[in-house]
Amino acid sequence: GRRLVNSMLTLAIVVGQSVAQLTQGTIVAQLGLREVEFPHPLFPGDTLYTETVVTEKRPSASRPGQGIVTLVHTGRNQDGDIVARATRSCLMWTREGHDQAARDYAETAGNPGEAG
Repeated sequence: GRRLVNSMLTLAIVVGQSVAQLTQGTIVAQLGLREVEFPHPLFPGDTLYTETVVTEKRPSASRPGQGIVTLVHTGRNQDGDIVARATRSCLMWTREGHDQAARDYAETAGNPGEAG
């Protein structure tokens, strides 16, 4: 009998809250979401807290300097009830790959015709 927050909005906020700490400047591509569930409703006025755990990481076999990272995002309301959970896979730069890409960009930034 109460209005709910749309589940896709809940999922977007849960994933979005992790960006500044985990993926900003490091993500190459979002590969997919799986095991998405909403075990408890989120209501307007609720507070949404998010935690993310890196559950797996491996180098990419086809993209040197990048790797596949698996994250599990869990959203909880102010009472600690889980309102959303999703497993997310991302292609991300490794530290070495990111540093090399930055150096490559800096070398070609002044010469647009030289970009490779």
